[in-house]
Amino acid sequence: MNELELKYGCNPNQKPARIFMRDGGDLPVAVLNGKPGYINFLDAFNAWQLVKELKEALGLPAAASFKHVSPTSAAVGLPLRDALKRACFVDDVPELDDSPLACAYARARGTDRLCSFGDWAALSDVCDATTARLIQREVSDGVIAPGYTDEALAILKTKRKGNYNIVQIDPDYVPAAQETKDVFGVTFQQGRNDCRIDGSLLNNLVTANKDLPDSARRDLVVALITLKYTQSNSVCYAAEGQAIGVGAGQQSRIHCTRLAGTKADTWFLRQHPKTLDLPFLPVLGRPERDNVIDSYINGNEEDVCADGYWQKYFTRCPAPISEKERRAWLDRRNDVALGSDAFFPFPDNIERARRSGVRYIAQPGGSIRDDLVIARCDGYDMVMAFTGVRLFHH
Repeated sequence: MNELELKYGCNPNQKPARIFMRDGGDLPVAVLNGKPGYINFLDAFNAWQLVKELKEALGLPAAASFKHVSPTSAAVGLPLRDALKRACFVDDVPELDDSPLACAYARARGTDRLCSFGDWAALSDVCDATTARLIQREVSDGVIAPGYTDEALAILKTKRKGNYNIVQIDPDYVPAAQETKDVFGVTFQQGRNDCRIDGSLLNNLVTANKDLPDSARRDLVVALITLKYTQSNSVCYAAEGQAIGVGAGQQSRIHCTRLAGTKADTWFLRQHPKTLDLPFLPVLGRPERDNVIDSYINGNEEDVCADGYWQKYFTRCPAPISEKERRAWLDRRNDVALGSDAFFPFPDNIERARRSGVRYIAQPGGSIRDDLVIARCDGYDMVMAFTGVRLFHH
């Protein structure tokens, strides 16, 4: 099949819409169920590249959760700690540890659950039944994978009243070296970004501390590959084989670092004993619980512990996490990795990163203030690598 008609483009007024192969060849995808849209395929193709490269770089099954052409998270298939299982709402799945792919998906979908609402999922490996059952109970637009077991396909086809978008991609497909895009009637062309990201990019350690353990190398690779498919400017915090905070599409790098840092903090605070033990009303669904947890942690528009509000969500009024407790909990982490798609122009990024437990950093380097950034890292005994590779993505 050379082309596929879509319902509409980015918006309902943008018709007609389609995806097709300029060279007349067959599309590398097959739609097994549903009718994916324009943005769905933008998410799917970006997400597939991310998980494919993660698996190639680290040798582990990988998964990603995408929303509006940026990842909310990406992860490789490492077992989850018990607290993380509870925070990701997967502690009720006894067979989880038997499927590395399901572990990768549970991590990716569970990182930033608020932003993953209505996401597109990508899997590096053939989708098994355990992974399908995890996807089946989340609010999601669709999934792309190189294949599906019969049981997994049957499970996924029950989603969204039988209309869930299921896409299968040829894992051996290699795109053309040159890519083109039309903007305002003008055609742009460039070489495809085929930069390979692996541990070899992290050998130029520019700080006094050059102790970069294998776990940190893994997490920095996760962060950098995630950034390769994130709208720029972008910064990514990573830990335990997963992206834990992605700051995408900001004009100022410090805003990326702050945004991603807040997300990383929220990920860790979801694992705080007080958060895990919130006494939710049984009738409250998973998306509603996500919203309440975010307000509980970050003190958003609604004080969910205040009288007149807590009764809507809890069986009793929960004790809030005090600022002292919050800081003490966050200070327990000092092993977080941080990647940036371009250089840090000022040391303020280092200051913000440190507050979220960052110890390991990878960035291209090349700022006229590199010496100031390095000095700030040295002041906190951080390890920083200059990759020499910029990862802008638009």
